[in-house]
Amino acid sequence: MILVAFQGSSIDGEAYTDVVDSAHHAPGWFDSAVSVWSTYGLAVFAVLMVVGWWRARRVGAEAAMTALAVPVVVVAAFGIDSLLKSAVRESRPCQSLRVVTLEACPAQGDWSFPSNHATIAAAAAVALFFVSRRLGAVAAVAALAMALSRVWVGVHYPHDVVAGVAVGALLAFGAMALLRRRPESLARRITAGRLRPLLVS
Repeated sequence: MILVAFQGSSIDGEAYTDVVDSAHHAPGWFDSAVSVWSTYGLAVFAVLMVVGWWRARRVGAEAAMTALAVPVVVVAAFGIDSLLKSAVRESRPCQSLRVVTLEACPAQGDWSFPSNHATIAAAAAVALFFVSRRLGAVAAVAALAMALSRVWVGVHYPHDVVAGVAVGALLAFGAMALLRRRPESLARRITAGRLRPLLVS
């Protein structure tokens, strides 16, 4: 079966090639740092989620429940992002354009729009703001760095990461705002069961 993929180069292909060209002229240590962040940086958001939950347990059951909702929201955002990828089926820029990238180009069928990394990072950052403004601010800076890094290493167009950030941020805000409407009843249900240790220290 031959899949007809959307070509996003007409949107911001020139901006993409400018960024990739800049990466080739940047210091080697900088490119290496960006590549490592692009590949492994999502682990930082997992650490921030754990820190947020650990601190929230000392505040109370409702705060801990909000913190526990963060990874759930992030996974949901990833799932919706994956559905969008399958619907749009945009080819990776490193497949459509003649460029040499810092990161190996994903295989055909690993679609580009929206960026999974940007979606996950943005969803985590926005959701963490509901737990702690300080953690949310740190995550927001990290999310911006993640989005930019995906273009720098050559695996996404700029519009891919912009869309990813928008999808992740909007979904996370909506889900966390909805959760905040009735936190007491949910907290009572959880604390009454076997999951009580997750909410109270």
